[in-house]
Amino acid sequence: MRYFLHLAYDGTRFHGWQVQPNTLTVQQELDRCLSQVLRQPIYTLGSGRTDSGVHASHQVAHFDADLPPSLDEATILYRLNRALPPDIAVRRLHAVPDKAHARFDAEARTYEYFVRLIPDPFGVNQSLYLDRAPDVAAMNAAAAYLVGSRDFTSFSKVKGGENHYICVCYEAGWHPIPGGLVFRIRANRFVRGMVRLVVGTLLSVGRGKLTPEEFGHILHTQSRIAASGAAVAKGLFLSRVEYPVELVGAEEPTGMPYFVLNS
Repeated sequence: MRYFLHLAYDGTRFHGWQVQPNTLTVQQELDRCLSQVLRQPIYTLGSGRTDSGVHASHQVAHFDADLPPSLDEATILYRLNRALPPDIAVRRLHAVPDKAHARFDAEARTYEYFVRLIPDPFGVNQSLYLDRAPDVAAMNAAAAYLVGSRDFTSFSKVKGGENHYICVCYEAGWHPIPGGLVFRIRANRFVRGMVRLVVGTLLSVGRGKLTPEEFGHILHTQSRIAASGAAVAKGLFLSRVEYPVELVGAEEPTGMPYFVLNS
C-alpha cells in the first residue's frame, strides 16, 4: 500500500531534503528510520526539496510498504519518532490510493520567511536578524507584483533544471509577529531558490535600495542578474502543503497550517 507521512524538521544540520552522497539529509534519515521500524527497505518521495539549512513545519512524503495487520499507524508513529533524531518529527501517517503522489498531487504550497527585529538567542537558527526595521509598506507594495501567473526567471537559481518558470502565486505579503515579521507566499509551485531570492530582493526594497516599481520591473524583465542576493536559509520554512480532501481528509481547518511555529 501507499502512505502519506506528514512531518516537520529543523534543517540546521542537514544538507537539504534530498538524499545526496557523503552528506546528511532529511530524506536519508527518514528512509533509514522507516526501514528500521518497518523492517523492510523504504524509499520516500517528498512534496518538494528544501535546500541546506531550510526548515519545514509541514512536509509531506509518500512511500510504499506492506504493513503487518498487528502494526497500526499510531504505533508506527510512536516507534518512528523514537528512532528519528530529535530535529525530525513525524505527525501523521495515513493510507492513500496507490497512484497518489506527494509532489504531483499537491495543489498549493506555502513558505514562510521569519525576520526578527529584536535580539533573540532562541531564534538564531530559525530567523534572520535585522538591526533596523525595514519599510514594510514598501515591501508589501513590491510583493503585490508577485500575485498572479508570473514568470519567476528573475528569482530562480541559475541552471536550476526547471522546464519552465511560470508559477501561479496566490498570496505574497509581510505580516507582523511578536518581535519581528514573517513573509508568507503561497503558490501552486516554486522554482529552485525562488523564495530566498524574492525575500532578499524585497529586503532591498525595505532598506530603500530599490523602489517597489523597480522590483516589479525586475520580475517582468526576467533578468536574474538584476535581483538581489538570496536571503540566508535559516529563516525559511516550508509551512504548508495542500492536497485534495480525498487524499488527506478533512482534518485540517480551512486556511490554517498543519503546524504552528512558536514566534
